[in-house]
Amino acid sequence: MSPRALVVQHQDTCPPALLGGWLEEAGLTLDVRRPDLGDTLPTAPGGLAPYDAVLVLGGSMDAFDEAGHPWLRDTVSLVRQAIAHGTPTLGICLGHQLVARACGGTVARNPRGRALGVLPIGWTSDAAADPLLGALARADGTTRCLQWNQDVVTVMPPGAVLLAASPGGEPQVARFADRAWGIQAHPEADASVAQSWADDAAPDVAAEQAARTVAAVRDAESELSATWRPLAAAFAAIVTGIATGAATGAVTAP
Repeated sequence: MSPRALVVQHQDTCPPALLGGWLEEAGLTLDVRRPDLGDTLPTAPGGLAPYDAVLVLGGSMDAFDEAGHPWLRDTVSLVRQAIAHGTPTLGICLGHQLVARACGGTVARNPRGRALGVLPIGWTSDAAADPLLGALARADGTTRCLQWNQDVVTVMPPGAVLLAASPGGEPQVARFADRAWGIQAHPEADASVAQSWADDAAPDVAAEQAARTVAAVRDAESELSATWRPLAAAFAAIVTGIATGAATGAVTAP
C-alpha cells in the first residue's frame, strides 16, 4: 500500500490542487478531510496511526479565529500530535501559520499590509541543508511564489529554523520541528484557484489588483510549476522513506 497523507482542507476554494496532484504522482494516497463541512479530525491519542503524513492547506480565515472557526483548535491539536509522533507535516499559508501556533509561535496581521502577487522570497543559509526545501533553494538566493495573505508568523516558535523570508523580513518558509515545515506562499494554486480567490476577494483587495495577480499567475505558470513541483517529490520521498523504515523495523533519522 502507498503511504497515506491526511489532508486538512478548510474551504472549497483552497483545495490541494497542483500540490495534491504532484503528491499523488509521487506515490502518496490523499485522504482529504473538510472540518468546515463537519468532517472529524483524528485528534484522539493514536488517531493518526493510519496516516504517514499530514498536509494542512490554506484558507481565508485567521489562524487565531477559533471562535469563528472552531475546528482550527482541532487542527492545532492534530499538528501537535503529528509532531510528537514524528509524522511528516507540511502547512501551506493558513496551514503554515497553524503549524507555527502548534509549536508555540505567534500569528498576527502583517504590519506591512497584505501580500498579493507573484513575489520573490529569499532563502537563508540554512535552506540548502534542509531535507525538504534544500532542492528548492536557488543558487542566486531567490525564488518566486504566489502570495495571497494578510497574516504572518510574527514570533517564530522556539527552535524553529527560518529557511526563507520576504524582502521585508517576514518568515516565508520554516522548519518548525524535525519533520514539520510551513510555507506562507501558495505552491498549490494555479490560475483557476487564484481566480476563485479573486471572485471572492476580501473588501480590502481591489478588483484590479486581484485581476493582475491572476494574470501574473497565468503568465508564470510554467515557472511556478517547475519551481514548486520538487517540493512534492521531496516531501513524498521523506514520507515514503519513514513509512518504509517503520514497516521493515528500520531506524530512520529525523
